[in-house]
Amino acid sequence: MSKSEKTKQTLLKRILATVGNNKYLILLSLLLTVFSVALTLYIPILAGNAIDAIIGKNDVRLDVIVQNLFLIAVCAGASGMLQWLISVINNRVAYKTANDLRNRVAQHINSLPLSYIDSHPYGDIVSRVTSDTDVFTDGLLLGFSQLFNGAVTIIITLIFMLTLSPVIAIVVVALTPISLFIARFIASKTYSLFGKQSKIRGEQTALINEIVSNQKTVQAFSYEDRSAVRFDEINKELSDCSIKAIFFSSLTNPFTRFVNNLIYAAVGLSGALASLAGVLSVGGFVSFLAYANQYTKPFNEISGVITELQNAFACIQRVFELLDASPEVPDKNDALDLKNINGDIKIDGLYFSYDKSKKLLQNLNLNVSAGQKIAIVGPTGCGKTTLINLLMRFYDMDSGTISVDGIDVKNITKNSLRDHYGMVLQETWLKEGNVRENISYGNADATEEDIITAAKAAHAHSFIMRLPDGYDTVLGGKGSQLSQGEKQLLCIARAMLSAPSMLILDEATSSIDTATELKVQDAFKKLMQGKTSFVVAHRLSTVIDADVILVMKDGNIVEQGTHTELLAKNGFYTQLYNSQFAI
Repeated sequence: MSKSEKTKQTLLKRILATVGNNKYLILLSLLLTVFSVALTLYIPILAGNAIDAIIGKNDVRLDVIVQNLFLIAVCAGASGMLQWLISVINNRVAYKTANDLRNRVAQHINSLPLSYIDSHPYGDIVSRVTSDTDVFTDGLLLGFSQLFNGAVTIIITLIFMLTLSPVIAIVVVALTPISLFIARFIASKTYSLFGKQSKIRGEQTALINEIVSNQKTVQAFSYEDRSAVRFDEINKELSDCSIKAIFFSSLTNPFTRFVNNLIYAAVGLSGALASLAGVLSVGGFVSFLAYANQYTKPFNEISGVITELQNAFACIQRVFELLDASPEVPDKNDALDLKNINGDIKIDGLYFSYDKSKKLLQNLNLNVSAGQKIAIVGPTGCGKTTLINLLMRFYDMDSGTISVDGIDVKNITKNSLRDHYGMVLQETWLKEGNVRENISYGNADATEEDIITAAKAAHAHSFIMRLPDGYDTVLGGKGSQLSQGEKQLLCIARAMLSAPSMLILDEATSSIDTATELKVQDAFKKLMQGKTSFVVAHRLSTVIDADVILVMKDGNIVEQGTHTELLAKNGFYTQLYNSQFAI
């Protein structure tokens, strides 16, 4: 067995396991399908009996004809009702499976490490959750509605044909493998093309997401034409791949129809000879022709369904790849929940790099006493934000230890560790919801008075009251109706409301005007009293009052001390300081 065949078998097992939660509904659908198909296929028998009741010109058994016509009507009506019920059940199974699958993916995304999210385009992840799941649902629906029906039709038709004439039935069965061989050959060619199609569609979604979410940047740098060219390239690649996939998949139907017509002709010829020989009645011959048509028809439908299933399989494989991504390292079974802490932090022999072939933080050591304000400065890319990510355990270090109050962070639950940190980043983040919900995001139990107090401390209350509905004003995506400075003030108010034991400020006032910044800095000073605080800054004027300034370069702390001590050393910090303030 080839590797690709093993992969497909494994994929099929996972799909069956995915729909297994609805196994009772599937079994009910299958049972009803058997009854529905049996009723439909019994109609040719009744029609043949009615024809055989016409014996001669003046010898017609009208009562038999009426009886059979009545039974035909009953069978057709009952089969129609069952088909409706089957459709309802199949739709329920398909969309419930899609719902469960999306829930699993959403929960898994929340458990993924930041490294996975950072290394994959957001649009591609969105495409897997939405488009790929939709395609799988459509394929699943076709599989239940047509694949079940077709398979049952073939089996029951074959049984009826064997009861009418075993010899002619054997002729039909002998020609059937030709149709199956053609369908299998074409399906093997289309699978890889549909897989490539799904991948390119994900790239396209990622590009669209990037362009739309960064529209101001695109327009500011006149990138519209280049983004359009890039979109055209991906769109053409998707179009070419789709055309090839559709071309190969569309070959299935005409080829199988050709084989089916051969089967129908063979049945007609052999049936006519059997009727002339008196082996088969005229009514039986008519019934057999109907069965030959019923027998070959599902092969056309199944071949079309197989093509759609190839597309669905390719899409669900991408969803499974997302589900298979390793989740964030779980907390240890005996991990501690941090309660009241002092805020002593020690970093010992820390090594870390995003790309293991490129060194970043190397043998970093640091001792921070509770209540100290630690400023982290240095050129872009030196590892300042990386250090913050490690403190919060968004990433785990390659080696070394970070401890809080003498406890290794790996022995502390992530949630309790992060609950003790208040974090304000240069990049603001607001969720869909009103102003009140955005401020209380880190403290769901906060009262209205608490929220307003935090907003006032962050100097956000005044502009909030100027909004149409004040604290009830609903913010659009990313707070698009607010200025960057106003969004940052809301994030600062959120951090203040959470009343953390430790603070992380990563260029927290970069988008605020100077007058407001002075007021916010004053609020921060009050907030930081008695709290261990890490302040990442490019503007050195904002950190000259820090208890300790860490000067980073190429992933290492090259200097540390107070502002006065570092200037006296006349080292790298002095160069940075003079570059900002020298005239």
